[in-house]
Amino acid sequence: MKYYYIIIFSLLFTSTACTDKKDQKQIQLSDSEEFRKYWFSNKAEISSYDLQQAQYGNINQGEAVMVFVNEDFRLDKQVKLESDAKEIATPVLKLNFIKKFITGIYDYSMYTSVFTPIQTNTFPATLKVSNTNQEWCGQSFLQLNYHQNGYQVIGKSYFEEEVSEECHIDYAILEDELWTKIRLLPLDQLPQGNVLMVPSMTSLRLRHKKVQAEMTKIKLQPYKGDSTFKGKDLMDYQIYFPESQRDLRIIFEKGFPHHIVGWEDTYELRKKKLTSRAVLKATIQNAYWEKNTPADTTYRKLLKLKY
Repeated sequence: MKYYYIIIFSLLFTSTACTDKKDQKQIQLSDSEEFRKYWFSNKAEISSYDLQQAQYGNINQGEAVMVFVNEDFRLDKQVKLESDAKEIATPVLKLNFIKKFITGIYDYSMYTSVFTPIQTNTFPATLKVSNTNQEWCGQSFLQLNYHQNGYQVIGKSYFEEEVSEECHIDYAILEDELWTKIRLLPLDQLPQGNVLMVPSMTSLRLRHKKVQAEMTKIKLQPYKGDSTFKGKDLMDYQIYFPESQRDLRIIFEKGFPHHIVGWEDTYELRKKKLTSRAVLKATIQNAYWEKNTPADTTYRKLLKLKY
């Protein structure tokens, strides 16, 4: 039983990821000393962004924070490992992605957690995504767990048409895992071309859509835009959703560790086509879980946080 869960999950991923012998020998960034030195330093990478978020037919001011950190993740319960049961766990790159913005008198807080295995050859798919949204009207919750060659979906919401959602969907790439894959995969292994994808949990909630995959068209090219996004040798990761007429662009640095410097998300809502945009303000590496005294608010100043 010692390696039961690792073996079972490996077999499941092998069957669902359509890998061949060539794919199984792909380079893993996690094998490099550079990767391990950066991500296994017992610190998280924390980045803050100025956010302009479209909602209710307007552009609203806000702020986003992305927290990337390595941790051990149980394969059976799909939660953080806090015991000594190392044999049933695998290291993941966890992303906590927070968006806060104000609409008129009241505010939104949207929080997504993504758990993507670092051993990308053994576990090519993300194991879990959870999402919570809070605003003055009410709250919502969504969670996807990798299970039986797909994802088990559980959702609860204040809103009548979204009050409860429980289903199983076939395997598809998750938009929410693109952020972690950018940090984990060589450029030539990032999803490109015609790709079946589940839109992000935040996007689905803002547009009041059900969890289901749709076909996308994806391309990766050097960034050729203006000076809105700043960084070294920027790449422009473009994801187009023809069915929902939505365009997502993720701008990140070509060189390791592939810092994400911003994004744009364009779609129509309430008969208006608007673009949400986030631009990097600051990035630090920090063991934030140890910095919880009033004196530690100085780190918030380093991140230029407002909210």
